Amino acid sequence: MRRLGLTTVLALLLAVFGLAPSASAADPAPAALTFATDAATTTPGGTVRLSMTLTNNKTYDVLFVYQTIEPTWLTTQRPDLKYSFTGCTLATAAGSTPCAGTGPANLGTNYGATVPPGQSRTVTLTLQIAADSGCNGNIGFYSYYYAEFSDATSTSGGPVFTPETRVLCA
Repeated sequence: MRRLGLTTVLALLLAVFGLAPSASAADPAPAALTFATDAATTTPGGTVRLSMTLTNNKTYDVLFVYQTIEPTWLTTQRPDLKYSFTGCTLATAAGSTPCAGTGPANLGTNYGATVPPGQSRTVTLTLQIAADSGCNGNIGFYSYYYAEFSDATSTSGGPVFTPETRVLCA
């Protein structure tokens, strides 16, 4: 009986101190991509600004970014919805500057050169809905990205989905 009691106490101590899971906060992704739009709805002929923000959560600079943007499957099922990306701007401390490459691939160069640790870069694409576009449908996109850091590591993520824009009949 005495051995059983000692074994039970020892097992309890090991369970409490040796095998208990440690509490730790989840580390953020090394880089994060988020999307926002300036309007949830528009009409044929209207425009919506789609902002993409890349945040560097690592302690090393982001040196290179590759990013794609593609329509979601539901968007492709509505061929009457006509749209295109017509503009691109990068937000800087001195104001917005034009950028190139409005999709569907290699949007990463739009974020500018280096993204320092803890900082973000925001690129805004202008989504133009054609005047003869269909209506009562949603337009949405998804994106994959790849980023390289100055410590020779890399990360990739996605799909990251944009908010959908509803095209209403005029």
